[in-house]
Amino acid sequence: MKLQTLVLSSLAVVALAGCKPNAAPEAPAAAPTDVAAVKTPPPQYPIELACQGIGGTSTFKVVIAANGKPAEVALVSGSGNAQLDEQARTAVQGWDFKAATRAGQTVSTTIQVPVSFNPPQPKPDECFAIEERLRQQGG
Repeated sequence: MKLQTLVLSSLAVVALAGCKPNAAPEAPAAAPTDVAAVKTPPPQYPIELACQGIGGTSTFKVVIAANGKPAEVALVSGSGNAQLDEQARTAVQGWDFKAATRAGQTVSTTIQVPVSFNPPQPKPDECFAIEERLRQQGG
């Protein structure tokens, strides 16, 4: 019986030695985060197009670099107006994001970004001056 008790006591000491009660617990792995928009000012909407009721949505594939800046901006679907698409691209290239993270490190991420141009209703007063000028020019 004494031998059995001694063996069990030895096993308990060996099992507890692996626990290292004085060791600091391991820090939990950092949870991943998604990319987040920080500064996304709207594009310039050419007043002539707005006054003519020309609008639409441009959609871009945007690679957000680990520093939070757009590294690549590619048109996926256009608004139907090249000038609006270019205004949207210029705006998106200047936007700022908080980069996504994996295991506590910032990483590059690809997202899709729609940019919409909605003609103002009612028309701004300056539209009437533009329309008058176009009439006088024969447009």
